[in-house]
Amino acid sequence: MTTTLGALRADITTLEVDAIVNAANSSLLGGGGVDGAIHRAAGPELLAECRRLGGCPTGEARITGGYRLPARHVIHTVGPVWRGGAHDEPELLAACYRNSLALAAHHGLRSLAFPCIGTGIYGFPAEAAAGIAVTTVREALHGSGIHQVLFCCFSEADLLVYRSLLDD
Repeated sequence: MTTTLGALRADITTLEVDAIVNAANSSLLGGGGVDGAIHRAAGPELLAECRRLGGCPTGEARITGGYRLPARHVIHTVGPVWRGGAHDEPELLAACYRNSLALAAHHGLRSLAFPCIGTGIYGFPAEAAAGIAVTTVREALHGSGIHQVLFCCFSEADLLVYRSLLDD
């Protein structure tokens, strides 16, 4: 079985996949950007479930229901805040992708969509983050049972970077 990797420019809250990944903050209680959009689209039930999880450390992942989203689940992961790159930011970002994929595989999920984790308010350089994302996902997929991974980009510039990396 081969896994399809793709990139698209879309609103991640509209994607019909088994799970969408939320670039969350450590409280898991919503915020700005992708996190806020997912919480708004999923409805108050998502916030209630996230409250019961008690947060999530940077690099780790947690899973909840998708509620009012087309996706059945939301996998929440906390990216690192960019502080110049010498504080394990690349390793922590890679862990976000590895742990999200492991959680998806553990729950028998077959398709998921990732946003550009860490590149918004957390300031991770977009091209470096995309390289880490694609490399880590390719490595982590082997034997996972996951059939499809989409990189859901907010901007056309991000989309071009991901498509270039996926074409290599």
